[in-house]
Amino acid sequence: TQCIQDDPDVKIMMAGSTLRKVKSRSWKKQRHFRLLEDGLTIWYKSRWAGRGHSTFSVTELEAVREGHQSEVLLSIAEEFPANLCFTLVFHGRQGNVDLVAESPEEAQAWIQGVRKLIHKAQTMDEKERLDQWVWDWFQKADKNKDGKMNFKEVRKLLKMMNVDMNEEHALHLFTMADKSDTGSLEIEEFVHFYKILTQRDEVWKVFQDYSGDGEKLMLEELENFLRIEQQEGEQSAQHAKELIDRYEPSETAKKQSAMSLDGFQMYLCSQEGSIFKPEHRHLYQDMSQPLSHYFISSSHNTYLLEDQLRGHSSLEAYIQALKRGCRCVEVDSWDGNDGEPIVYHGHTLTSKILFRDIISTLKEYAFKTSDFPVILSLENHCGVEQQTVMAQHLRQILGDTLLTTLLDGQIPQQLPSPQELKGKILLKAKKIGGLEDCNDETLTDEVSDDEEMANGEAESPTKSKSKLSRELSDLVVYCKSLHFHGFEHARLHAKCYEMSSFSESKAKRLTKEAGTDFIRYNTRQLSRIYPSGLRTDSSNYNPQDMWNVGCQIVALNFQTAGLEMDLNDGLFRQNNCCGYVLKPDFLRDGDTQFSPDKPEGRQGYRPLRLSIQVISGQQLPKVNQKEGSIVDPLVRVEIYGVPQDQAKEETSHINNNGFNPVWNETLNFIIHTPELALVRFVVEDYDKASRNDFIGQFTLPFMCIQAGYRHIHLLSKDGTAIPPSSLFVNVSISEFT
Repeated sequence: TQCIQDDPDVKIMMAGSTLRKVKSRSWKKQRHFRLLEDGLTIWYKSRWAGRGHSTFSVTELEAVREGHQSEVLLSIAEEFPANLCFTLVFHGRQGNVDLVAESPEEAQAWIQGVRKLIHKAQTMDEKERLDQWVWDWFQKADKNKDGKMNFKEVRKLLKMMNVDMNEEHALHLFTMADKSDTGSLEIEEFVHFYKILTQRDEVWKVFQDYSGDGEKLMLEELENFLRIEQQEGEQSAQHAKELIDRYEPSETAKKQSAMSLDGFQMYLCSQEGSIFKPEHRHLYQDMSQPLSHYFISSSHNTYLLEDQLRGHSSLEAYIQALKRGCRCVEVDSWDGNDGEPIVYHGHTLTSKILFRDIISTLKEYAFKTSDFPVILSLENHCGVEQQTVMAQHLRQILGDTLLTTLLDGQIPQQLPSPQELKGKILLKAKKIGGLEDCNDETLTDEVSDDEEMANGEAESPTKSKSKLSRELSDLVVYCKSLHFHGFEHARLHAKCYEMSSFSESKAKRLTKEAGTDFIRYNTRQLSRIYPSGLRTDSSNYNPQDMWNVGCQIVALNFQTAGLEMDLNDGLFRQNNCCGYVLKPDFLRDGDTQFSPDKPEGRQGYRPLRLSIQVISGQQLPKVNQKEGSIVDPLVRVEIYGVPQDQAKEETSHINNNGFNPVWNETLNFIIHTPELALVRFVVEDYDKASRNDFIGQFTLPFMCIQAGYRHIHLLSKDGTAIPPSSLFVNVSISEFT
């Protein structure tokens, strides 16, 4: 971190600045902010408060927005000019921090300085990241700031690090590391101490199995390891060369085309050694099939950041959903007082935002994460006048981005593809007549689309009939909302651009009664599923049941962390996180015989056996911040997929060790429909008296798993990375006969 500390902007940050922290128009308080010596921690406190202060790490930040780029800063724009204002944006669901500097120069120093630090944090390689992590711990534990750590401080540190080690063993390691024999460790000695502490016996054992001399893996030995254990076949020879090149720290070993234990461990902890197939991380699927052939990442009531009754409606919620790769967002529009349509959860106490502000936000953020089309699902409760105002906003603000005409002027027999619709926003709403007739009547049609009223699950409440604005209707091309009249009716009469919305309970019922019909319907038309109106707490339903029958737009409350969003993030983690995943072939064939309840009935049925040896865990985060509490971790592997594949198995728990627990237990599963299965690894802190506490998780599609010795890099409840926490496993996949 030495060179970055010499940067002029970073120097200003380290010297400290008084910045106003703004939470609302009335809450604007001065706080003293500074960057600590580690070049990573930002520290701040109020000027008056006694000893209390707060800190956060640059690694928690995603970006800095310059000027009036948040709702709060826009609301005080009169008072503070844009060149003093900036917003720190955090990863995941953590709220942003809005700040106002005392001068434009100071604002610039913080904006540019934080950007440089974020860039540095993002471009660190594994080794630098680990060094940084060790350095952070050293800083935390060196209480009297003398740059040394005595045995007592080391004991405390081990507790902080989630290690429970007997006095004797700890003292033994301490003495080995204290080369200068002074009874305390300086930073270099501490790095050595940390290295002995984290020596991985289980990795060493695997290394020993393939190393002739026990010191290094020769090229051929590494090749054997890749071929036999990692099941890499033909490419093993080429890959072995690349791995030595990329991960071997010792030049001597490199010259001999060999890999040391350090290099081997580096490789196993890297992206390439992770459980996720690297080739499935980028865009690898055919994007030229009709929209109805893809699962589409979709959000429900996108404007809410909290619950459905009192929650805060916010533009930030749209930004967060779009950043997570969401490609279908929802807007609930109502007549506003001054002729401007507003968006909120009708008939409840949620706060209100302007329709036009959402559309501007959409314009700015729609294609930052993915180029593929965004569907704007409009739930319209406005009268004709304000519908026309909405149509004007959509045209003016979105311009060419809004798709308003047929792609080739032809009435389609099937929907266009994500590839053909790149960079476009599609409006999903009611339409007067179809694409075929351009006649000029004003249709009396019930305007409100969904059955999503706060009164729960009425399937079709009585609606006041109101008219539809021609201007708004004309903007609907490929996503015309329609009431569902049954599969038979759809097969005979429906157009591919007509789509219906189903509540989770209705969709579940159709899945049970006519699963195969639902699958065939979904090969040609889009269906949107939304949570039951009774879920006022913004809880989610399991999307897997809907994906099993090929429903594309399975809308979830993105603001609510938990299993259901883990599954959504897991499915869409592949294909460059672009928000579109191609459905398996048996969900794209209009004459398919597939039924999720009878997976063995389909052509090409080949069940697989999945065997996961859970070997060890590394540096699991503390759940309970209480002094001296250490976790008792266990690992559970959960399979989601067709009903026959749903399964869970767990290891026993290990007492008092979150630092390097070793389980060495094997969990076995049979997967009947691998193409639809998701695998979720969960680590919990065992508690015999109450519910286990969540420690971390990682979810991925079964088809994206790499066999062999792999690390699983754990994520927080929010879906953000928590390095260097991981699990070490050995995965084997074979035909089930």
